[in-house]
Amino acid sequence: MNSLFVAWRPPMPDQTGWRPVGRLERDGELYRFCYTQGAKKPGFRAFAQMEQLDQVYESEELFPLFANRLLSESRPEYEAYMRWSGFDIDNPPDPILVLGVTEGIRQTDAVEVFPCPVPDVERCYFNKFFLHGIRWLPDAVLERIEKLEVDEPIKLMLDLQNKVDPQAVAVRTEAEQMQIGYVPRYLAYDVWHLVQRCDIDFIELYVARVNKDAPLQNRVLCRMHACWPDGFQPCSSEDFAPIPAGVPSRCVG
Repeated sequence: MNSLFVAWRPPMPDQTGWRPVGRLERDGELYRFCYTQGAKKPGFRAFAQMEQLDQVYESEELFPLFANRLLSESRPEYEAYMRWSGFDIDNPPDPILVLGVTEGIRQTDAVEVFPCPVPDVERCYFNKFFLHGIRWLPDAVLERIEKLEVDEPIKLMLDLQNKVDPQAVAVRTEAEQMQIGYVPRYLAYDVWHLVQRCDIDFIELYVARVNKDAPLQNRVLCRMHACWPDGFQPCSSEDFAPIPAGVPSRCVG
């Protein structure tokens, strides 16, 4: 992984849903950031120190917008922070990889980062993500989440009745069919395509980790396996296309 997309949530009630607004990548020792077409939609304002939407920004150090989303090694919760995401504390990974799993979530703003999935060695879809929407669930569901086990199978469900977000993808337990959260909004579009084009037996979702001592946004880490249909191109909608001319719009693995 050397490339991440940046998602932003509009603040207005009539502009629901996350959308991609930028792309961060690492090329050797150089970091690059550019805005995508999603940044042109109403409500978004350019990030501080990166005010021009049509410019490619380069730096030998990780841009502050993203560096500030990594927990400092001096913090007492750093070891738990790495463990929540399944990293080896003795072999800390590249910052881009950490951001890709932790999503760079901060309580003080509406920005997240995520990797564009690429096929694995078997040409299949593989992705990890934290469950979203847990904080809105009733206590009984939170108690069930606490009892989830590693490698427990869970299920995807296209939430056709969702009035707020008709493209939402819910996640349910297999035994009780209890809804325990959602697939991140910026992955939902691609998951819809996979559900519609893959045989149901080739779509698997499991609990990767349950972090009982973590904030709710880092509570349940999931891993998903699915087929990779012919012609499938994740992160390919118009919102993902870079604004600056000459920048490739495809995902960089």
